[in-house]
Amino acid sequence: MLSKKKKGIVRNGISSTYAERFFTKPVPRFDIPKEGMDSNAAYQIVHDELNIDGNPSLNLASFVTTWMEDGAQRLITENLNKNLVDQDEYPQTGVIQGRVVNMLARLFHAHENNEYVGTATVGSSEAIMLGLLAHKWAFRKKMQKLGKDYSRPNIVVSADVHIVWEKFAKYFDVEMRTIPMKRDNYILDVEKMKNSIDENTICVGAVLGTTFTGQLDPVEDINSILLDIKNKKGWDIPIHVDAASGGFVIPFLYPDLKWDFRLSQVRSINVSGHKYGLVYPGIGWLIFKDKTDLPEDLIFYVNYLGGEEATYTLNFSRGSSMVIAQYYNLLRLGKRGYKHIMENSLCNAKYLLREIEKIDFFEIINKDLKMPIVVMSIKNDAGFDVFELSAQLRQKGWIVPAYSLPKDADDICILRIVVKENFSRDMADLLINDILYFSAQLQNNIKTKIAKVDKNTIHKHIC
Repeated sequence: MLSKKKKGIVRNGISSTYAERFFTKPVPRFDIPKEGMDSNAAYQIVHDELNIDGNPSLNLASFVTTWMEDGAQRLITENLNKNLVDQDEYPQTGVIQGRVVNMLARLFHAHENNEYVGTATVGSSEAIMLGLLAHKWAFRKKMQKLGKDYSRPNIVVSADVHIVWEKFAKYFDVEMRTIPMKRDNYILDVEKMKNSIDENTICVGAVLGTTFTGQLDPVEDINSILLDIKNKKGWDIPIHVDAASGGFVIPFLYPDLKWDFRLSQVRSINVSGHKYGLVYPGIGWLIFKDKTDLPEDLIFYVNYLGGEEATYTLNFSRGSSMVIAQYYNLLRLGKRGYKHIMENSLCNAKYLLREIEKIDFFEIINKDLKMPIVVMSIKNDAGFDVFELSAQLRQKGWIVPAYSLPKDADDICILRIVVKENFSRDMADLLINDILYFSAQLQNNIKTKIAKVDKNTIHKHIC
């Protein structure tokens, strides 16, 4: 028997979501609708619209984690309603945040005798802002103590840094001295850095896993130069290491590589939990080697909701779920688990690199892989460019970004493939096959166009 319902149609006690009237009217886009709608209809409308987005599993552009275990997902859901700042109400969440700070500080070789400090952030962008602010304040206090001018602070970085460094320089009135890239050298040039610093340099920025090519700035060499300058000129210039991408990779794959707090001038490190930390978007970490590296007057003490809380963030309220998810991962995987995942990712990246090297028209930019990131350009005689191939790959769902490198190397256009935990050998083979297929199509299109031009030219000549 068929019976009617005010909203939708009921057959045998089952309501069909798509039979409801909301699916025959435009979705509100700019004004809040006068009347609401059934929860199933609201969910389905939003869900179906989001199907237009790319498939996260095929997103090889982003460093950001796109898969987590069921246990982590349950914890995330259970803690979505907790505000991280409300530590008087959720004290154990605050304790867990402190545990993660300790774990990361020791992973980065902060000495147990040091009073290292740190905080969770929304991501590495906030962490970098906070780290550089601390160095600016420390510089100002130092210059005031010496009776010197502190009105012209600067930071020295390579062109390989993330855009947030430029934001910091503009927002907080600091001169940014950028060392340009050049062909075949896409990391910080230490000699040029040496010539760019002065007593007003608040810090040198080094990147562990650059956004553009996934390479590592030579942190130990930078440290040696700064230490030499400190001994000769008395300029005590710290290093802030942007380990957003590499902070959860390098310690497990190359534990003997010195880039962290083992180096005297490395005073602060940021890392993205939501990149190779294997947590969904919304979590970064900032660690200071010692509490003296974080000026006390940057910390706010707030009497909030029943107890005094210390806060050093650019925001106030934020969710606690990803902090909990980070702790889950550290417990669940341990050092051995992280090492195994990073080895697998690097192994698949190296396989992908070897297969791409076999294709004549590709040129690998970062042949000595340290991070599971493959970067390549297309030779001029291929007949097509990286942007055309990137657009073709989208037809099969692959998201492979194409872009030019920064100034002085901007004639080089590249494709970058970020190999994450869920990128299997099978997916690598599928990607290679699609690259070959679409490359052949692009080359055939070029040949067809050339043939048409030649034919028209011959026809005109005969006429």
